[in-house]
Amino acid sequence: MQPTSDERSLGFWNGSGPSGGDVLAMKIGIPKERRDDERRAAASADTVKRYKGLGLEPVVEAGAGEGAAVSDQAFADAGAAISPDGAAWDAEIVLKVQRPTDEELARLKQGQVLIGMLDPYNSREQVDAYAKAGVTAFSMELLPRTTRAQAMDVLSSQANLAGYKAVVDAMAAYGRVMPMMMTAAGTVTPAKVFIVGAGVAGLQAIATARRMGAVVTATDVRPAAREETESLGAKFVGFVPSDAATKGGYARPLTPEEQAEQAKMVAEHLKTQDIVVTTAQIPGRKAPRIITAEMVRSMKPGAVVLDMAAESGGNVEGSVLGETVTVGGVKLVGAKNLPSLIAPATTVLYARNLLNFVTLLIDPKSKELKIDTGDELIKGTLLTQGGAVVHDAFKPAA
Repeated sequence: MQPTSDERSLGFWNGSGPSGGDVLAMKIGIPKERRDDERRAAASADTVKRYKGLGLEPVVEAGAGEGAAVSDQAFADAGAAISPDGAAWDAEIVLKVQRPTDEELARLKQGQVLIGMLDPYNSREQVDAYAKAGVTAFSMELLPRTTRAQAMDVLSSQANLAGYKAVVDAMAAYGRVMPMMMTAAGTVTPAKVFIVGAGVAGLQAIATARRMGAVVTATDVRPAAREETESLGAKFVGFVPSDAATKGGYARPLTPEEQAEQAKMVAEHLKTQDIVVTTAQIPGRKAPRIITAEMVRSMKPGAVVLDMAAESGGNVEGSVLGETVTVGGVKLVGAKNLPSLIAPATTVLYARNLLNFVTLLIDPKSKELKIDTGDELIKGTLLTQGGAVVHDAFKPAA
């Protein structure tokens, strides 16, 4: 196949094929994220270089790395073609952070591979749109939670740094100090920090608060949470139903009786806390309501509650997504897209997650796409293929 003059100018020319004929390398596109609150990019200079090593030709939209402190020149130096005109959407593989906007949906082409955090549970209509467009779409949030998947686990990599950022932001809103400080004028007592949910984000929040000198307690309903919490030097409070964790490692919804017992414990503990960070979420469901308005009113004036689940309905009654509201002297912070606020760091991890996943899709010999639906990681993330919705959780009932 002979390249066009535009393809030659963008650098997709790959010399001669095995039979002596000229061939083109497969392109992998990284468009600039269009959503207002998104600063991350789907690639880094390092992963661009590695895509080149896989035999792919990266095409990066101009400005794609601005929010993550990656310049166009850094991408170009790593081997990417910089495109100001949307050529990234013409690639065989397109990498995204967030799901496409309506404008971006119109750019999708039949046979294209789309990979990103596509949020299928909250954007079911887009899943159908991918199928209608003939796109092979992979949603990285659906990746099975297995040992082999860890290097591709976007939820864990982003939640890890979000847990850190949550404590930093809560501390900024608190207005006092975190550690105990002994001075000639007297001693300042350390802040009491309570982490609700000891998953990836919660464990990082515990570790961060401990490093900052706080007295940290935490709660969760999964059996493994107590040991993990205590290993970080925090005190575990609450009860743990023996069967509260699902096969994927997430917390299952509690029964009404369990909810009542958990609520009673949380309500009593909150009265003495200075900073509370809630992290409890269940994939595909609205976030569980853990802290009620009555509980908030029982807290000390000056306390801060940061709701990391505000985007999925909120763990805290009265929290507002993207805003800080004050109720009875208590600040409620509705966290919005915390990973984006530290995009230079989260982009590095997210880009590596995607690189590891894309590697599964490329035949090392032919350098062509090889989508093996017998691979549990590929099957688990595959939303649409061949014009149909194929994921069990989203395909139409027979």
